[in-house]
Amino acid sequence: MRLYYTDHFELPLPPSHRFPMDKYRRLRRHVASSDQHRNDVLLVPPAADDRQLTLCHDAGYLNRVKTGTLSAAEIRRIGFPWSPQMVQRSRRSTGATIAASRGALIDGVAANLAGGTHHAQSDAGEGYCIFNDAAVAIRTLQQESLIRRACVIDLDVHQGNGTAAILSGDATAFTLSMHGAKNFPLRKFPSDLDVPLDDGTADVTYLAKLTSALETLGQHHTACGGFDLAIYLAGADPYAGDRLGRMSLSKSGLQQRDRQVLRWCADRSIPVAIAMSGGYAPDVNDIVEIHAATLAIASQMMPLWG
Repeated sequence: MRLYYTDHFELPLPPSHRFPMDKYRRLRRHVASSDQHRNDVLLVPPAADDRQLTLCHDAGYLNRVKTGTLSAAEIRRIGFPWSPQMVQRSRRSTGATIAASRGALIDGVAANLAGGTHHAQSDAGEGYCIFNDAAVAIRTLQQESLIRRACVIDLDVHQGNGTAAILSGDATAFTLSMHGAKNFPLRKFPSDLDVPLDDGTADVTYLAKLTSALETLGQHHTACGGFDLAIYLAGADPYAGDRLGRMSLSKSGLQQRDRQVLRWCADRSIPVAIAMSGGYAPDVNDIVEIHAATLAIASQMMPLWG
């Protein structure tokens, strides 16, 4: 399986910053040392270029990001201090989802060891998201005539408002988001299929809701003539121990979630690119363990795509 990493493109953060940036480096080191991934390959993706980014993002916003001329309000909304390294890492993380999508078209499944930046809007960043990697990947592959239709299966605990907004009204892209009804963002842009969940939702209810959501997605897959690509945001933040998630899923429940989504894609021969998305457990080891399990399951299931 092709695994794309960007953690060596450092994003300097103050020591008090609450975003667990080190999770990406730890995840890549875990994968590199794991027997489960002995036949998989770690790759550095190319950076997303301006042409690709402006398929989804306003040229003025992109220029402000590039030149460090974002307003103080825009910086607060993103949640990261601006730096040239922030720009480079954001380009690389988006490039990793584009590369994973290309890899999935070849192998059935591939992954970005970061990504899932689903709050980024066409003209603004938000919630630690600068560029919207899933939307950019879909539009890039469509422009290159590699795919016609795609779906986003967003199982981060926060609603994928940016992805929904960018792809709104596009019949060739279907957005599914399962998320905390009362969690961030306060203003939720409607996805094609939203599944809002109560605080404290645990494994049994969550997995039943996911089954129903995937049945509905399957109906759209059939009705539209088939998705050529799925992008799966496998957030670690529905975990019961997450600081920001407000859900009660166990690690076992999250693994069942991953198997359910990947089996759904494999049964329909839909290539799937995986992005890690959010995770904010107080112990970074818990985040890494959850993401690592997602990658291990995907590697084990890869033969299902033939």
